[in-house]
Amino acid sequence: MAQQSTETDWVSRFADEVIAEAERRAPGKPVVVASGLSPSGPIHLGNLREVMTPHLVADEIRRRGHVCVHVLSWDDFDRYRKVPAGIDPSWAEHIGKPLTSVPAPPGSPYGSWAEHFRAAMEEALAELGIEYRGVSQTEMYTSGAYREQVLHAMKHRTDIDAVLDRYRTKDKATGKPKKQQKPEAAMDAAELEAAEGSGAAGEDDGSAGGAGYFPYKPYCTVCEKDLTTVTSYDDETTELAYECTACGHSETVVLREFDHGKLVWKVDWPMRWAYEGVVFEPSGVDHSSPGSSFVVGGRIVREVFGADQPIGPMYAFVGISGMAKMSSSKGGVPTPGDALKIMEAPLLRWLYARRKPNQSFKIAFDQEIQRLYDEWDKLAAKVAEGTAQPADAAAYTRAIGTAAGELPRTPRPLPYRTLASVMDITAGHDEQTLRILSDLDPENPVTSLDETRPRLDKAEYWITTQVPADQRTIVRDEPDAELLATLDEQARGSLRLLLDGLDDHWSLDGLTTLVYGVPKVQAGLTPDAKPTPELKAAQRAFFALLYNLLVGRDTGPRLPTLLLAVGADRVRKLLAG
Repeated sequence: MAQQSTETDWVSRFADEVIAEAERRAPGKPVVVASGLSPSGPIHLGNLREVMTPHLVADEIRRRGHVCVHVLSWDDFDRYRKVPAGIDPSWAEHIGKPLTSVPAPPGSPYGSWAEHFRAAMEEALAELGIEYRGVSQTEMYTSGAYREQVLHAMKHRTDIDAVLDRYRTKDKATGKPKKQQKPEAAMDAAELEAAEGSGAAGEDDGSAGGAGYFPYKPYCTVCEKDLTTVTSYDDETTELAYECTACGHSETVVLREFDHGKLVWKVDWPMRWAYEGVVFEPSGVDHSSPGSSFVVGGRIVREVFGADQPIGPMYAFVGISGMAKMSSSKGGVPTPGDALKIMEAPLLRWLYARRKPNQSFKIAFDQEIQRLYDEWDKLAAKVAEGTAQPADAAAYTRAIGTAAGELPRTPRPLPYRTLASVMDITAGHDEQTLRILSDLDPENPVTSLDETRPRLDKAEYWITTQVPADQRTIVRDEPDAELLATLDEQARGSLRLLLDGLDDHWSLDGLTTLVYGVPKVQAGLTPDAKPTPELKAAQRAFFALLYNLLVGRDTGPRLPTLLLAVGADRVRKLLAG
C-alpha cells in the first residue's frame, strides 16, 4: 500500500521562512544554508538527509530568483576516534589525530582517511545534482581563518563554561553525576536521553582542570594527537601552555600565531554559524535533545558570538528495509553511492523530497524497490496528465531537477521490475535483452538498449548484487518429462490454450491477457470476465504449473515477462515436451 503524501509542501514553507529571516538579518545579501559531514567513515544514507534537506530548501530559494549559498562543511579536522571493523588494527596508532592526518584505508588511491570517504560522497552529490560550496575545516583552522574567533572564544571562556554548566549532567571537576534538576520519573524521553549522555556529558566540551576551563583543544605538534591538556593561558600575550598525555611533549605556544588545534564541538558549531551567517541548518534528533549541541549552541552563538541561531528543523532517521537506525560506525551501512547503483538519481531525490524532515522513512534494497519504482512511474504519469496532488507534483518536480536544470533521465523508462526480470533471465546478454525488450510492445519497439539506460543498468546491478542466488531465475534446458507425464486433461488443456494463443498475443499486454485468460476460458467464461475466488485459485494453480515447467519453481518473474524472455520456440519446447 502506498504511503500517504505530505499534507503540505514542506520545502516551500521553509523557503518562505528562510527568505524572510535572511532579509531581516542581512538585507540584500545571499541567503546561507548549511550542512556538516564528518568523513570519519562511509557517509551513509542517513547522513544524506543532512545535505538533502537544506539542498531542497536552497534550490527552492534559487528557483524564486534569490542568490543562495549552500555551505557544506567537511568536518575533517575532527579527531579519529576508533578503528572500524575490517580495517587493520594497526590503525589504532592514529586515534586522536585529525582525520586529514590519518592514512587512507589500505588500497585507497587517496592521501588521507578524510579524503577517501569525502571523495565517494562528492561523487554521489554530483550525480544527485546537489550544488554546494565545500569547506574543509582542516584548511580553515590551519590557514588561520578562524584565528580571531578562537581568540574570542578563549577570552570569553568563563561565559562559555557558564552556558555549558547549565546543561551538564556531570560535575566537570569530579566527573560524577550532578544532582538532577528533575527526578527521572518527571523527565520526558528526550531529557532522559540527554541525561544518559547525548548532551554535554556525552561530548568533550573543553578541558577543566586546576587551570580552569578552556574551549580549545591543541593537537600535539609532535605526535599530532589531541590527547592534550591546556595548563595555562594568558589573555594579553595569548601564550598557551599544554601537555600531551600521549607522548609526554609539553610546550608553550602563542595562540594568535598557532593553528594546530580547534575549538571543541559545542563551541565550534555556533562559531561557524556566526562566521558564515547561516540562516538555515537542520540537525538530527541526536543533536536536538536538551543539553545537546544544537540547543547549547543556540545560547553560545547569541551570548558569546553575538549572532543568531539558524532555523534548525530536526530531521528523523533514514532506515534501510529490514535494518534499524543507521550508524556508519557499525560498518556495512549503505551509502548514497550504493543506492545510486540500483536507482536513478531522481528516484533517490524523491524519497527525501516527499517526506517532511521529521518523518522517518526507509530506502529499499530488497524486492520493495520494484514497488517503489511502480509508484514513481505512476506519479510521473499523473504529473504528465495534470492529475497529481499539488504536494506530490511539487515533490516530483524537485526530484527530477534543480534550478540549474533537469537531471539526466532514462529516455524510455520501462518498468523496473520488467527490466530486472529480463536481466535476471538473460544474465546481461545484450542481444537477448534487446530481443525481449523489442517484443514488449511490437507497435513501438525498443530499437537500442541506450533508450532504456540508465534504468536498465541499475536494474541489472540490483538483480546481480541484491537478489540471493536461490531467488535468481534459471530457465530449464530440457522439458520436465516426469511432470508433463503426470498432468491430467485439465492441465494439458490449459497448456494447449496457452500455446495456441502465443502468436496472436506476443507482446507484454497480449501475454498478460492470455495467461490470466486461460483459466477463464476453461471455466466457460470470456477472457475479460471479472475474477471470482474460484477463478483466482485456478489462476494460481495454472501459474504454478507454468513456473515449474519453465524454471523448476512455484514462483518467478511475472509470467508475461518470463514468456517473452524465454522466447516462443523454447516455451513450446518446455511446455509441450
